Amino acid sequence: MSADPPPLVISIQSQVVHGHVGNSAALFPMQAAGLEVAAIPTVLFSNTPDYPTLRGAPVAPDLFADLLRGAEERGLPQRAAWLLTGYIGSVEVAALTADFVARSKAAHPGLRYLCDPVMGDHAPGLYVPPEIAAILRDRLLPLADLATPNAFELGHLTGRDTRRIGDVAAAAALLRLAPGARVVATGCVLADTPEGHLESVIADSSRLSRHLTPHLPVSLPGTGDLFAGLVVAGLGLGRDLGAAVDLAQRLTGRALAHAARLGAREILLSEPGFRRALLTI
Repeated sequence: MSADPPPLVISIQSQVVHGHVGNSAALFPMQAAGLEVAAIPTVLFSNTPDYPTLRGAPVAPDLFADLLRGAEERGLPQRAAWLLTGYIGSVEVAALTADFVARSKAAHPGLRYLCDPVMGDHAPGLYVPPEIAAILRDRLLPLADLATPNAFELGHLTGRDTRRIGDVAAAAALLRLAPGARVVATGCVLADTPEGHLESVIADSSRLSRHLTPHLPVSLPGTGDLFAGLVVAGLGLGRDLGAAVDLAQRLTGRALAHAARLGAREILLSEPGFRRALLTI
């Protein structure tokens, strides 16, 4: 008797040589948890842009389209349980990604799509061109079964303030997602959030749930990418969304705390307890 194959995730995100952002943050945790992952890069950079130099480039549209075509020739959309998209570095690649997600969902109606609309944060503001933000809003999010915007992104996408829990619910309702889709608004500090904490708010058509986590005094690139990958790991291995969010917050916090103790400029995935926890999801 043969064992069932592990759930497959198609993950379309950035890739860097140094550090952990995009697929360089999400791939290892998903694989260590027991998922099979097909990683497709949207950019290939030496590091994140907050260093004095940045080498590499967005993946050329023709090459990116060829990689997508190869994934389809191998039947990956029909096999996948989840499709995850994150940072996209060019307008052309954003449009190709939207086309691919639409084709994949048409080919496999059971495929679930998590759109992490990586476009900005409170401190830097919007860090993708407005044209990419528009494709995320108008083409990718309407295909999403689950979206994980941070508080800034949720506000930018909807034009709504998100200082109170009711504001988060109202803004989430304005996102034009797929029918029955849910939103996880991350990094929220609301009027009644306990001091020293952040929270993720899960919003669907019928209810809200709030998930607190300690607010660590560190902000590192790749935090949201790691969180989204851990959410997919939890969901792919049978946890409900609330439990997957709690897991992702706990392990992301553990990785951040480890990086802070070592004075690292990048999120780290090497802490022994973090790695052991991945094996027990």
